[in-house]
Amino acid sequence: MLIYKDKTKPAEERARHLLGLMTLEEKVGQLVQPFGWQTYEYKNGSVTLKESFKQQVEKGGVGSLYGVLRADPWTGVTLENGLSAKEGAEAVNQIQRYAVEHSRLGIPILIGEECSHGHMAIDGTVFPVPLLLGSTWNVDLYREMCQAVAEETRAQGGAVTYSPVLDVVRDPRWGRTEECFAEDPYLIGEFAAASVQGLQGDSLDSDSSVAATLKHFVGYGSSEGGRNAGPVHMGWRELLEVDLYPFKKAVEAGAASIMPAYNEIDGVPCTVNSELLEDVLRKQWGFDGMVITDCGAINMLAAGHDVVEDGMDAAVQAIEAGIDMEMSGEMFGRYLLEAVNQGRLGIGVLDRAVSRVLALKFKLGLFENPYVDPYRAEQVIGSKEHAQLARKLAEEGIVLLKNENNVLPMGQSSGKIAIIGPNADHGYNQLGDYTSPQPPEKVATVLKGIRAKLANDSERVLYAPGCRIKGDSREGFEYALDCASQADTVVMVVGGSSARDFGEGTIDLKTGASKVSDSSWNDMECGEGIDRMTLELAGVQLELIQEIHKLGKRLIVVYINGRPIAEPWVDEHADAIVEAWYPGQEGGHAIADILFGDVNPSGRLTVSIPKHVGQLPVYYNGKRSRGKRYLEEDSKARYPFGYGLSYTTYSYDRLTISADTISANESAVVSVDVTNTGSMAGAEVVQLYITDAVSSASRPLMELKGFAKVELAPGETKMVRFEIGKEQLQYIGRDMKPVVEPGLFHVHLGRNVNDTLSTALTVREGE
Repeated sequence: MLIYKDKTKPAEERARHLLGLMTLEEKVGQLVQPFGWQTYEYKNGSVTLKESFKQQVEKGGVGSLYGVLRADPWTGVTLENGLSAKEGAEAVNQIQRYAVEHSRLGIPILIGEECSHGHMAIDGTVFPVPLLLGSTWNVDLYREMCQAVAEETRAQGGAVTYSPVLDVVRDPRWGRTEECFAEDPYLIGEFAAASVQGLQGDSLDSDSSVAATLKHFVGYGSSEGGRNAGPVHMGWRELLEVDLYPFKKAVEAGAASIMPAYNEIDGVPCTVNSELLEDVLRKQWGFDGMVITDCGAINMLAAGHDVVEDGMDAAVQAIEAGIDMEMSGEMFGRYLLEAVNQGRLGIGVLDRAVSRVLALKFKLGLFENPYVDPYRAEQVIGSKEHAQLARKLAEEGIVLLKNENNVLPMGQSSGKIAIIGPNADHGYNQLGDYTSPQPPEKVATVLKGIRAKLANDSERVLYAPGCRIKGDSREGFEYALDCASQADTVVMVVGGSSARDFGEGTIDLKTGASKVSDSSWNDMECGEGIDRMTLELAGVQLELIQEIHKLGKRLIVVYINGRPIAEPWVDEHADAIVEAWYPGQEGGHAIADILFGDVNPSGRLTVSIPKHVGQLPVYYNGKRSRGKRYLEEDSKARYPFGYGLSYTTYSYDRLTISADTISANESAVVSVDVTNTGSMAGAEVVQLYITDAVSSASRPLMELKGFAKVELAPGETKMVRFEIGKEQLQYIGRDMKPVVEPGLFHVHLGRNVNDTLSTALTVREGE
């Protein structure tokens, strides 16, 4: 038996042997990744492989395919022409069979799919976006979601997912804020590790595991002006302490793949930043997986960053810097073979990249099991169990921001309820970017959720959209005001939209990112490529709320959106405010559960919400030296990091620490008693922050270093404990290495960054 076909041999040994059998053309073929949806045609219920794809397989092979199962306006795949769960699995089997049977060495194809908040294919479960997932502060529940996503993706033959997104949010005007967990690196790091554990499982070759791809490496969330892929101005200390931290945690958890970001850092694009890709990632962290570019990133080197002379130069510099595979495959496929033949690229560099691609395929078990069971795909994808999990996540991540006079939860005293607003019954607007087409009956909107809740009392519910997300049309005001006038309570469902559309000119055909559109029918104001100058409600939404407020009804505002909203008028005048982010396909049910008190809200903010966009940046862990206030307003957030209300109350008592002095190599245990002092069961998020009183390099005032979500019955008390040691106390010192400096530290435990109890801990000299 050939070594590369012997599954008892290590993946790296098999890869080396196979590499020795390959021609130059076959090696280059392994590094290219064409768009998967362009490899076949689907007509009259039958999939036919295109001749161009067959020829590519036969001439040198195809290493990977991107988005075979992806469905959205970019791919042109709709509910009408798309593949069902079973058909998708059959199509992937057909693709794999051709590759295995018609390539000289029988190398299977690596199928990569988008799975940021669910497998982005027809029939896939649509979970809440990561911004809501982070707001759950429930790492175990998120890990369970990742297992479900992996199961759905692998069931159709997808073996790699381009998630998780580990970017640290620094400017929420950025359209991809919704794809991120938080503004805090520690919190992101916990979700990062859980993502890898959930997606990759106990073994990559399992039929329920996929390889995780960490993105975007690195600094992508810190772009200039919050503009997508803009330059990043960041020193190495901040880079190491903040943006690189979550990636390091995920690499330590065993992540199999990583994707460099589009942006540059201090003038060097990440795609060719060997200091990041080789020195930090591989040499310092020991990463041995595959590095794949973002779509079109190598092209940007020559047309955008302008740091290379031409496409040949771009392809050579990228692979030499540590890139192993190119998403879209245009530049590698066009230039690498010629570069080697001309002596511009060493064969050793090419072999290095090919070996990493092959090793991942062996680890995934693709050589032994390139095919999947279509009937299992039909059972697993979009299952009832996964829908229930999506609802549970939404329930735990929705944040109650305001509840004046306990207007929530609603009951019989709420009387007639008018559900008003552009997001009250628009399913796509609550799903977020990177979402496949959905049949209307699959998505529970807020209106559907409330109607289901009050099915036996349907005359209590009135509805009017009122206006669109964008645009200045007020033609719906009159009907909305009429509905509201008949009601006792008004639930305004407003916010944003990341719903992509099919309009010409609104999609970047090279990358799939949306483009800004002024068309009156396009409501997209968030998502990839959709960055804003303001955080206000778009269009005439605020005006609609203000007009309805004049009626004197109880006013509950539900935000459905992908970035924080700064609307001081709403903060002041609404009786209650619920931040639901993009809550996924079950979001309407989850929101209704919270509005009526069947679920006690336990979500807590992971991004600070400013009073005004002019305060930006407002992330909580900025440096102590960054100043106090502006002439017009202070610099404090309207709703701080970690904030969120509940229908019950909690008290914190008996803060104790096991030792008030330790050495740098020792640890102490801090504990606090948390009591549910109200009349309703709930879950409190206990948060641990550390302050380094004096440090050689300037530090943030407070930094999150631990958290625990604790369920408490009325009157119940639980002791919550955290260990504090080297990991919680260290930072990047003057020599750019981690250090725990002797001196005083303040330890804070509480319900949000601005509401804590504190005690002292001293690290003594020596030891």
